[in-house]
Amino acid sequence: MFGTHDLGIFILSCITLNLIPGNDTIYIITKSLSDGKKAGIISALGISTGVVFHILFAAIGLSALILSFSYAFEIIKILGALYLIYLGISSLLKAKKSLHVKMVSEENSLLKTYKQAVLTNVLNPKVALFFLAFLPQFVSPDAPHKTLSFLFLGLIFLTTGTLWCLILAAFASATAKKIQSNGNLLTNIAGFIYIALGLKLLFEKN
Repeated sequence: MFGTHDLGIFILSCITLNLIPGNDTIYIITKSLSDGKKAGIISALGISTGVVFHILFAAIGLSALILSFSYAFEIIKILGALYLIYLGISSLLKAKKSLHVKMVSEENSLLKTYKQAVLTNVLNPKVALFFLAFLPQFVSPDAPHKTLSFLFLGLIFLTTGTLWCLILAAFASATAKKIQSNGNLLTNIAGFIYIALGLKLLFEKN
């Protein structure tokens, strides 16, 4: 279908890969624990939006072009790592503020969460590398429109991934309700996790 093959194996592989914890998984769980169900769901949708960008990049060959230049890969990786560290420091500073101080509006807060999630995913070159290594294995060599094949496979991966991320957000936020006696503690934990993810990405070997 659409110049692809072994769709059953591909779908099974997608589900299996989604179950393996990664930076995105940890980010969604952490956001759900620290800021609640809505923030978790929005962060999951933000991560999925970032995946859409990677799918489009892979389909048009932009990721391959970027990753072919080692310095471009390193620059993107460093930017992604620094952004995660920035989120971590912001969370730690937020925890020091009074619990009585409220945000200007929930809508603005959720929009900020969404943008953060998108950037977190887009600035992770490992995701681009994954799509370039994984999707081509299921594209037929004689496919007349390989871009369409990439988009079709990417849509399947996006669907399974989004469903799993939403499940994670719901589960994590439900768990958070049982341990939210100290909101600052959760925010501090989230901050340290973001910083750890950033450092991991920064010093991770390609």
